[in-house]
Amino acid sequence: MGGLGKVFVTGGTGFIGTRLVNELIRKGHTVHVLRRPTSNIDGLRGEGIRLFVGDLESCDSIRKGMEGCQQVYHLAAYAKNWARDSTVYYRSNVDGFCDVCEVGKSLGVKRMVFTSTFVTCGPAAPGVVGDERRYCSEAECCTDYQASKTIGEKQACEYAAQGFPVVIVNPTRVYGPGKLTEGNSVSRMIDLYDRGRFPFLLNHGVNVGNYAFVDDVVQGLILAMEKGRIGERYILGGENVSLKRLFKLIDEIGGKRHFQINVHPWIALIYSRWEEEMAKWIHHYPLITAGWVKTFLQDWTYSSVKAEKEFSYKITPLREGIRITLEWLRHLRKKTP
Repeated sequence: MGGLGKVFVTGGTGFIGTRLVNELIRKGHTVHVLRRPTSNIDGLRGEGIRLFVGDLESCDSIRKGMEGCQQVYHLAAYAKNWARDSTVYYRSNVDGFCDVCEVGKSLGVKRMVFTSTFVTCGPAAPGVVGDERRYCSEAECCTDYQASKTIGEKQACEYAAQGFPVVIVNPTRVYGPGKLTEGNSVSRMIDLYDRGRFPFLLNHGVNVGNYAFVDDVVQGLILAMEKGRIGERYILGGENVSLKRLFKLIDEIGGKRHFQINVHPWIALIYSRWEEEMAKWIHHYPLITAGWVKTFLQDWTYSSVKAEKEFSYKITPLREGIRITLEWLRHLRKKTP
């Protein structure tokens, strides 16, 4: 399902979204981007890009941006570590998603790709490689982000069952060159570790995560639009490695060894709860919350085989992705005073 038609993108000013918009432009599409008045639109200036001011709480702004578009990429979400009012997760990640679907239905959108997350699959059991057949229950969720995205994904499945043409993708921990927002936290961590400012290994760094290179995820989104099956979920990931192994790769590629400090789980939990208490009482944004500590103490070993088989999703080897990311970060530092 290709063509050079108009495409509507929510979340197009974010880390993944900016790269997706520019790839769609490169392919010849006209792209309508929904943006907040305060959004950073760096990288989104040029022919073929139309910016529409609004947000997911305004159906009118969604409609204005979506009119004339046959394809929709829904990436917008509240994905931050913490919110003073936790209902913001559900307003954005559940209600906002449903509003996009309802507007899409009324306008006769031909195809939508909904960007969820692999945390909706839940952690993998030790020694087990998970896939899309695993579903996380709300009771298992450690954070409001995970719970809201889990509910939103259930809504997506219901819309698909009712005939709305939505395909679900579940990116893993995405990293690579691009905006260093909270959504690009892995690259921020790589940068801090490479500069000797993040020596911490939670639980000896034994817990496994899956790391996806951003350009692979962008291509996966486009392939899901073209070839994904309606109502199906597709994990867009990369290689599974422990945090200790990830840091070792950074040392090897970067050419320098870094001091490391083990952080016991109970110390991390006490610190994160203190951070949350500080956030409640003073103007302070917590570096991490207890829910995210619990998340990182689980194994997230997952496979992208389904996407590889069904629409030829390709994975950049982690070593190569880290090399590209490190080179970009070091170049960025030279340009920044």
